[in-house]
Amino acid sequence: MRADARRNRDRLVAEARTAFLADGTGASLEEVARRAGVGIGTLYRHFPRREDLLDAVFQGEADALLTLGRELGTADDPFAALVTWLRAVLERHHAWQAIAAAGQDRPHATLAASRVPVEQAGKTLLGRAQRAGAARREATVADLLRLAGAIGRTADESPDDPELPDRLLHLVVEGLRVEPGPGPAAAVTAARPSRRGEPC
Repeated sequence: MRADARRNRDRLVAEARTAFLADGTGASLEEVARRAGVGIGTLYRHFPRREDLLDAVFQGEADALLTLGRELGTADDPFAALVTWLRAVLERHHAWQAIAAAGQDRPHATLAASRVPVEQAGKTLLGRAQRAGAARREATVADLLRLAGAIGRTADESPDDPELPDRLLHLVVEGLRVEPGPGPAAAVTAARPSRRGEPC
């Protein structure tokens, strides 16, 4: 693809993302083309169907998470790197939901194909944090992605509380974090209620 064609395509995808998040996946493609500074014919040459443009937006979101995952893969603080990546997942919730909703009535190859590498990127970051002793061993990246999705959906239902996503993500992060403290046996003993006649 020529450099100018690539620039046109990238502008179309960026403007489509903005339009879909603002107006839904039925946003005017003519307006997308106008904002990208190209004609509608150029848009259709790159994306013959609306679904093709939706796929490109979703793939762009997935690629951004993969790129971020690679950049964070050598961070000095593995736990902070994982949290940064989870926050990026949460920030992309709207775009992911828009594409998922658009694909409810048809097979969506991009959605399926992108999920695996994104999960692998998160698995790599989680594994580093676990090996460093900073993240709980029983946690899985699938659990974390489900929680991020649940936070996003809850935030969508509470638009008057813009701080809600950060508060909920903080609770997830604190639940994931391994804190120095007594071993499992000591923790169980401390939590066990005393029997009658035993000293408290």
